[in-house]
Amino acid sequence: MVLLYPYQTEKTLKLAEKENVITFIVERKATKKQIKEEFEKKFNVKVIKINTLITRKGLKKAYIKLSKEYNAAELFAKLTT
Repeated sequence: MVLLYPYQTEKTLKLAEKENVITFIVERKATKKQIKEEFEKKFNVKVIKINTLITRKGLKKAYIKLSKEYNAAELFAKLTT
């Protein structure tokens, strides 16, 4: 399992609403391809692009941009409730 949990802050909520991007904490060794495949399979959505970074705490954060047909804000709301 590559995806660990959704990352929720004010910034990530704004990204979900304005740019259709959802943010997840993922395994440190996960590749963008692995993240994309698991996310599309698990949530039945189309991923356009993934950006990753390593935080100061050593966690890997993935910014996952969804296709226009899907709403990241709605998916984010379902995941965090």
